[in-house]
Amino acid sequence: MTTEIDNIILEHLKRFQASQDRTERKLDEHTQRLGRIEVAAAGLRRDMAHTDEGWADQSVRIDHLSDRIDRIERRLDLS
Repeated sequence: MTTEIDNIILEHLKRFQASQDRTERKLDEHTQRLGRIEVAAAGLRRDMAHTDEGWADQSVRIDHLSDRIDRIERRLDLS
């Protein structure tokens, strides 16, 4: 009888171990996927920063052209 109980307990422990192994593999998989998501998010932030930089550069250029046009209009008495 004790041997049967020991076998049952051993079988349950094996099942728990197998379940724990599956859980650990899933956790590893999710950790890797999360890492890839973080890398992708960092890339998006970098791309957005470059876009913002481009917009700022364009704004500075437009301001500079506007100043030049204002000076030209004043010299030619067009305003």
